[in-house]
Amino acid sequence: MRTISKGAEPCCLTAWKRKNPYGAYDDLDKTEEGKVVRAKIRDYALNEQFYLCAYCCQRIEKINACHNEHLEAQKLNPKRTLDFSNIVASCNTPNQCGDAHKSQHLPLTPLMTECETELRFKISGRVEGLTDRAAVTIRVLNLGDDEKNNRALIEKRKQLSNALLWENGINPDDGLEDDEILNILISDLSQPQQDQMEPFTPVVINILRSWLQA
Repeated sequence: MRTISKGAEPCCLTAWKRKNPYGAYDDLDKTEEGKVVRAKIRDYALNEQFYLCAYCCQRIEKINACHNEHLEAQKLNPKRTLDFSNIVASCNTPNQCGDAHKSQHLPLTPLMTECETELRFKISGRVEGLTDRAAVTIRVLNLGDDEKNNRALIEKRKQLSNALLWENGINPDDGLEDDEILNILISDLSQPQQDQMEPFTPVVINILRSWLQA
């Protein structure tokens, strides 16, 4: 995960809520205006996330390849269904991320800075929870702590993360012990290019930080 800084909600959402003070998220589907608002919410969220899934950090190329995901599930807190600060963009991968979350409690979210330190990613593509809440979050979202749970994500994360390391002149199998170069690379990768990030960039940053701490 990568920490997401939520900005102001879309103006059209603000206007819709004024006209529908008792409305809920599901009501957006009832009119064309509401459908436009729902799409704009997703567009805003994607821009905040530099076109990465809020949970697994794979690349989201098109707006219809993701959905508006409520961090605090709608069934758990109906009053927050139209709270933009509670909505992120999740990939549509079956049995993973938003599709796996459903209405379960999520103890660690990408709005918490700790999401970058309590999850540890490995060159193998697997992820480990360093705290109880991180471990629960990994299980809820099916983020690939074990191959039998999500082999496809683990393999995809491994291949694309390794490709990004090779692209930056680092052999994933050898690692890198030069702290200065590691810090420069982390800084460079943290800067989106044309408001977008390469797939799994936060994963690679997490790996590089673990090398610094070793």
